[in-house]
Amino acid sequence: MSNLFVSSTQTGLLEQIKETIQQKNVELLHLQFVDIEGILKHVTVTAEQLDDVVGGKIMFDGSSIKGFSPINRSDLYLLPDLNTFAVLPWTVEEGYAEARFLCSVTNPDGTPFEGDPRNVLKKTVERAAEKGYTISVGPELEFFLFKADEHGNPTLELHDNGGYFEPSPKDLGERVRLEIYRALKAMGFTIEASHHEVAEGQHEINFKYADALGAADNATTYKWVVKTIAGKFGLHATFMPKPVFGINGSGMHVNISLFKDGENAFFDPNDANQLSATAYQFIAGLLKNVKHFAAVTNPLVNSYKRLVPGYEAPCYIAWSASNRSALIRIPAKRGMATRVELRCPDPSANPYLAYAIIAAAGLDGVEKGLTPPAAIDEDIFHMSEERRAELGIDNLPENLGAAIAAFEDGEIGRATLGEHVFHEYVAMKKDEWNSYRTAVHAWEIERYQGKF
Repeated sequence: MSNLFVSSTQTGLLEQIKETIQQKNVELLHLQFVDIEGILKHVTVTAEQLDDVVGGKIMFDGSSIKGFSPINRSDLYLLPDLNTFAVLPWTVEEGYAEARFLCSVTNPDGTPFEGDPRNVLKKTVERAAEKGYTISVGPELEFFLFKADEHGNPTLELHDNGGYFEPSPKDLGERVRLEIYRALKAMGFTIEASHHEVAEGQHEINFKYADALGAADNATTYKWVVKTIAGKFGLHATFMPKPVFGINGSGMHVNISLFKDGENAFFDPNDANQLSATAYQFIAGLLKNVKHFAAVTNPLVNSYKRLVPGYEAPCYIAWSASNRSALIRIPAKRGMATRVELRCPDPSANPYLAYAIIAAAGLDGVEKGLTPPAAIDEDIFHMSEERRAELGIDNLPENLGAAIAAFEDGEIGRATLGEHVFHEYVAMKKDEWNSYRTAVHAWEIERYQGKF
């Protein structure tokens, strides 16, 4: 994983990789990257081509990746991050194995390709570094398990009807999570918890926080591994935010903190909440910008069917030191573990773009010395509209169309993603919203056809 060889030099890393390839009899290398939506792509080469791989000499057609490059400038190259090398445990057999690298995308001259989401996040990391900060991110990605048909396609039948923290025999996913845990551990993850979530068929496996780029690499790998292992059990794992009406959807809570000179910049033991001025400014930046970045953290039409009252997902813009009905809460641990938890993102988001824009929004608050509104410790879900108005509590966008409009109107999207990704992303999401908006849905037929 991204922190597998953090203390080694690049030369030492490469030697360890070559040694592992020889010891494990690795024959194939999968070079992976994500498109603008965060969908994993890869090309496979033989292990004999390792030197070309490490040299960034593996080319692909960027015009065939949605939102990447036009056909007249289609040649792009893959530059692997050696820290992400991992043998794929489900491929290992006697005398054979496969491995992967996560890659950044470069132009033919070796410069970073501006349409690569991984490069977008790197820029935000560099921006923080210029201020003396490193960014730490710990995401929590929930998923559902559905039964698959004989062709491996997902059905509408959930795998179990267990509830929050229930064990077997109610939790039929326990065995699946165990195999996911084993695979992730073999690939370098540190797993902290695994459990059944609140909704039927819903699960969560928590892994240790990392630097922002490492956390996005981990989230991307996690989603791939979960889907791969689920398929081996005849199941389909989905990170769709709200696959079933009437029960909780899946979130990707993002725990984030800034470190400076090896210390947690969000911790102040002398404050009533033990939060520093930097932490308050970061919270203020998130609250100020969240309506303008929701189209990235909640990127689907379906995302906004999760962000409704009654299912634990936040839909009101407020913060609290403990209140789970607020958009932002501060988990109880302090000291080096002090962090801000943003609760609106969902796991369909591209983690590279999501973590970049969340960090950028918080840094905006720090750079401008913003002050957040008062914390809200009441249950916002059960407040009257009048009470929310009295407290000045605003709403998140109610649908993808509103989120796209806010994204275009704000400054944070263009500034963080860059012109290429910003324009391609907006065009892609407008197409998605218009397709949904103009389609005739089963709900409409059922409600109106016989009545009118």
